[in-house]
Amino acid sequence: MKLSHRFTTDFANRFTLLKAPDVDAPPAQRDPEVIETVSRMLSDIERHGVDAIRRYAGSLDGQHDGAVELDAAQVARSGERLPKELRAAIELGAERTQRFAALQRAHLSDFEEEIAPGLVVGQRYVPVGAVGAYLPAGRFPLTASAFMTVGVAKAAGVPTVVGCTPPQPDGRANDAVTYAAHLSGIDHLYVLGGVQALAAMAFGLLDRPPVDMIVGAGNAYVAEAKRQLFGTVAIDLLAGPSEVAVIADETADAEAVAADLLGQAEHGPTSPAALVTTSDRLGRDVIAAVDRQLATLATRDICGPAWRDYGSVILVDSREDAVTVMDELAPEHLEVHTSEDDWYHDALRNYGSLFLGHWSTVAYSDKGMAGTNHTLPTAGGAKHSAGLSVSRYLKPLTYQRITREATPLLAEAVEVISASEGMAAHQATATLRLRTYAG
Repeated sequence: MKLSHRFTTDFANRFTLLKAPDVDAPPAQRDPEVIETVSRMLSDIERHGVDAIRRYAGSLDGQHDGAVELDAAQVARSGERLPKELRAAIELGAERTQRFAALQRAHLSDFEEEIAPGLVVGQRYVPVGAVGAYLPAGRFPLTASAFMTVGVAKAAGVPTVVGCTPPQPDGRANDAVTYAAHLSGIDHLYVLGGVQALAAMAFGLLDRPPVDMIVGAGNAYVAEAKRQLFGTVAIDLLAGPSEVAVIADETADAEAVAADLLGQAEHGPTSPAALVTTSDRLGRDVIAAVDRQLATLATRDICGPAWRDYGSVILVDSREDAVTVMDELAPEHLEVHTSEDDWYHDALRNYGSLFLGHWSTVAYSDKGMAGTNHTLPTAGGAKHSAGLSVSRYLKPLTYQRITREATPLLAEAVEVISASEGMAAHQATATLRLRTYAG
């Protein structure tokens, strides 16, 4: 998430940098070492199958039994070991995410229409057959990931969802992640992490057929594995470090804006955070507030480098300039803290998900409480793509039904076009039908 050289050149008179990133490089750039390692691992696993899975599980995760499937009873009982408040919060997030996904599904309607006499066309939404969901559980277990991947897939009607989650130091699955997967409707859950987990699901090495699609967040190796497996399977999207941007004016609360910028910077030391503001005073107040909050923040070793290296504060003259700059940044998460939130809502075009007003914060979506999906495009991907949703698990399949009476107009036109292209076999299919019609 950064302004391109072309943009900064063409629009130099429309913004001022109150704070620039210390690092002048895209945080999501691909590491050649990661690419080579993942390529070697995937090739090894494809050749040697389960033996390679077991070898990597042992060397990387200390899981010497390879992929361990948790039976349904183990998955269901995972919630019993959780504190009451955590269990209730997970249940709330699962319910709200599935409810929003159900609303999305209800608005994707099959249709059929006769667009010319005798020519009926239509479309129906059919879910993919099997999905593999990667459920991270590293330094910061992403409890809500199961809501967004497993739960939404089930809301779309996917028959089989297989999940993999990396083992904890004691070799067990994380209970909160497991319970979230249970509530989301997981069919099979394995304790297996990293590249080997994605390969096992894609190549069908978990005592079941290969999945059709792989979804879920992960580290740089997981992201690169998804990129290299794309084509063998479908994927949700290629996401880099988490991003947040805020548009704020003089009415915004500087402390709240600073807290929300740091909230996403906490995802990792390369997570960009940007403020675009029409108020010089607010911009400087936010910079000061970030410094104050970092002094006492338990995760300042992550947030601090992210803000220093990839944080920016951009001052603009008008709301129109704010939109121009923000649509160029195209952030994963975008908050709006202004006196004209509705105007910005109508004007903005490039973002993964939008959070309107002081009372909205990205964390509500991150943890599943808002219901919307937190698997979103990064690194400018919001200019051309949307985030994960129920529609991503559905194939919009088209069909046509043509009568004898509609044949002459269709076939004669196809004959003409096919002849002009030199495609004799195409032409013959139309000619045959014209002869049958005439006969």
